[in-house]
Amino acid sequence: MSSPEPSARSSPAPSFPSPPGGFAPAPLVSNRRNVELLLLGFGVVITTLSLVLVEASQEQSITWDLAKYAFAYMGLFAIAHLGVRRFAPYADPLLLPIVALLNGLGLVLIHRLDLADAQEAQYNGDPIPSPDANQQVLWVGLALIGFLAVLIVLRDYRTLARYGYTLGLGGLVLLSIPAVLPSKFSEINGSKIWILLPGFSFQPGEFAKILLIIFFAAVLVAKRELFTSAGKHFLGMDFPRARDLGPILVAWGVSLAVLVFEKDLGTSLLLFGTVLTMLYIATARVGWVLIGGALLIVGFVFAYKAFSHVRVRTDTWLDPFEDYYNTGLQISQSLFGLATGGIAGTGLGSGRPSEVPLAKTDFIIATIGEELGLVGLTAVLVLYLVFIMRGLRTALAVRDSFGKLLAAGLSFTVAIQLFVVVGGVTKLIPLTGLTTPYISYGGSSVLANYLLLALLIKISDAARAPAPPKKKEQAPIADAPTEMLKRT
Repeated sequence: MSSPEPSARSSPAPSFPSPPGGFAPAPLVSNRRNVELLLLGFGVVITTLSLVLVEASQEQSITWDLAKYAFAYMGLFAIAHLGVRRFAPYADPLLLPIVALLNGLGLVLIHRLDLADAQEAQYNGDPIPSPDANQQVLWVGLALIGFLAVLIVLRDYRTLARYGYTLGLGGLVLLSIPAVLPSKFSEINGSKIWILLPGFSFQPGEFAKILLIIFFAAVLVAKRELFTSAGKHFLGMDFPRARDLGPILVAWGVSLAVLVFEKDLGTSLLLFGTVLTMLYIATARVGWVLIGGALLIVGFVFAYKAFSHVRVRTDTWLDPFEDYYNTGLQISQSLFGLATGGIAGTGLGSGRPSEVPLAKTDFIIATIGEELGLVGLTAVLVLYLVFIMRGLRTALAVRDSFGKLLAAGLSFTVAIQLFVVVGGVTKLIPLTGLTTPYISYGGSSVLANYLLLALLIKISDAARAPAPPKKKEQAPIADAPTEMLKRT
């Protein structure tokens, strides 16, 4: 008897075999390292073209000597990319390219100011100074060595929590060293924030901020129940108990000590603002913010009445033109430069940013505003905003509490530092003396901020990495399939 023909309505059987288990295999997770490489190439192109524009605007002959910056920049970040591809393959693909582009812009502006210094020295008959751009390339190379060292050595960032107190003590020691050294070994431009050695100097506070962030992240995780304990309920908000105010009082005391003994308003604001932000993230209580704001006002009033350097900074901020040729020269020239730049700027190499004192370090934002205008300065700030948002996104995605607080603290310290720098240059707040991350000239700042980037990349790699495959459990004896045994 022949089998009946299949009905026209019946659907044909699938032509591919079903995989074992009855489920299709999960698609491979893309680590997006090629996207990172493409964006790094884009940064190399922008940096190289900007260097050429600077040379052309300064009526310089474009020689192969200029190519050393472009090739050094390309080689350094190619090595950094290979390090991330090997030791943090699932890290956020935007973090390193954004930093590379900011670093490239900084190199262009430092080279542009080197040309202005050389022209001024030639006009005055003085010896032409050695270019700071060469030194900046060297600092970036050393910073990337530290960056790669963190990626290689720190296999799991959570191990830092075990050494939280030790790292916190190290941070306090680094902060206090300049205060106890004689002024000739620690003071530049009125601030005792340096360790000055023959032929070498660095700012220990740049590294102390990272150590203290790790310390506070570890403490807030270990003592979270203490900080979230019920206190007084007032005006719809929960305030902490008096005996739980230890961390914020310690941070306030350290910040005030830095302001008093080292005359460093910037680091003081940066430390206290970062700790206050981490406290709020860990507890989700507005009461901490209000208490921190009150302590900040009390500390500022006390410092203004007790210390002359704080009064000078404040009076200069209120009216920089009153003492134009002395204390008000920096901020006044900065405002003139920003006004000259206007909307579109004077163009790379076509302004006069060297008229602003410390244009390569504290006031490099004024250089950007003058030569790239409001449009260019906004683009730079947007790059920072994207970097900060990706760091906060990492904090949201990572699974452990220590990683969340550490990533948030590292991201917010960049945000607070940027606010303090731009606010000071634009006369929104008093000048603080901080440098712009990844753009300003200086070895300590570059090295510390690349270590910060390495920590963020390690946390991002852990947050974005796929979960390890579950081991296949052996079936219970009752559910095991029956097997036919043959007697041999």
